[in-house]
Amino acid sequence: MKIVELDSYTVNPGDLSREGLEELGDTVVYERSNSEQVVERAKDADLILTNKVAITDYMMSQLPKLKYIGVLATGFNVVDIVAAKKRGIIVTNIPSYSTDSVAQMVFAHILNITNQVAHYADKNRNGRWSHNPDFCYWDTPLMELANKTIGIVGLGHIGVKVAKIARDFGMDVFVFTSKNTMDLPTGIQKTSLSGLFAVSDILTLHCPLTSDTKEIINKVSLKKMKKGAILINTGRGPLVNEQDVADALKSGQLGAYGADVMVSEPPAADNPLLKQQHAYLTPHIAWASKEARMRLIEICVDNIKAFLEGHPIHVVNP
Repeated sequence: MKIVELDSYTVNPGDLSREGLEELGDTVVYERSNSEQVVERAKDADLILTNKVAITDYMMSQLPKLKYIGVLATGFNVVDIVAAKKRGIIVTNIPSYSTDSVAQMVFAHILNITNQVAHYADKNRNGRWSHNPDFCYWDTPLMELANKTIGIVGLGHIGVKVAKIARDFGMDVFVFTSKNTMDLPTGIQKTSLSGLFAVSDILTLHCPLTSDTKEIINKVSLKKMKKGAILINTGRGPLVNEQDVADALKSGQLGAYGADVMVSEPPAADNPLLKQQHAYLTPHIAWASKEARMRLIEICVDNIKAFLEGHPIHVVNP
């Protein structure tokens, strides 16, 4: 059994053990691969593992031994799953491994924006506090989260975790979700999308990227939001129109944008958000805590074991 991992570096740059995976077969690991290298590198593979390298119908047609593709992420849009099913190739993903880490990043952004921790730490490194005439100072607005309203678009595992944390902060929680009102956890109120825009002091995106949700945040929806509201995106970059968000930040309609995802990653140097003072961008690292990556690898190994035993789990093209 030959296993080829096409782009190992972001999942495991060397700080995690590969022992569990290597016990399953003859394993060849590439830190990075481009699309032109896939067929040559995987020509003898029974199993392929990929994080962000796309696996197309054409590639699969050139890989006659291929029986299994393991996507090392929750999203599986990098694989043509229709073509894989047609060819009898099982495709699996890694669900729910990063829920706690992503929810933590949501509040890392919220707390940085509302308390400006990085701003004051930077000022104080340059002597601002040491030369202050009073025992304290502040030169930005400071916001208390208690009794503010957070709106959550999508209520999967991460959305539920974010809602729980928000409740612990004393926030009012409203959601836009397909779930029935009676099935919602205590303290969460369901509303329409327009209603969510209208009531939210902070709006956070946790819905999948579909044709219906692409650019759900745009110049029209931004105008429906409270002036000065905070927008958080740890979901998918294309959930927002980045130019419209940049314009809303510049005009003051949007108070701040905290994002861990971009439409293109890495973003182009001229991306309009990079120059906006109130855009706080992290490089798609919400999922990347050591603990979350360890869970990812453990689930990956379990997925392969289940496949080899004849009862595959976490299959996305049944």
